[in-house]
Amino acid sequence: MDFKKYISINSKKRFGRPCIKDTRISVYDILTWLANGQSMEEIIKDFPELNKTKIKAALAIAASKENKSRVA
Repeated sequence: MDFKKYISINSKKRFGRPCIKDTRISVYDILTWLANGQSMEEIIKDFPELNKTKIKAALAIAASKENKSRVA
């Protein structure tokens, strides 16, 4: 997945954390919600500006960062 289509990093928004484009919802927020047991459907109900593709983009960037940290 090309997560760059859905994720942006702006040093003036959410302390430079990766966020879903055109929102203030960070990748960290999404990962935390999923880790706490919320389903994609529940997250989308609470935040209708999200969709499954955007949530999967958050997972993809997290996986990419994890893979890079293991290679280094």
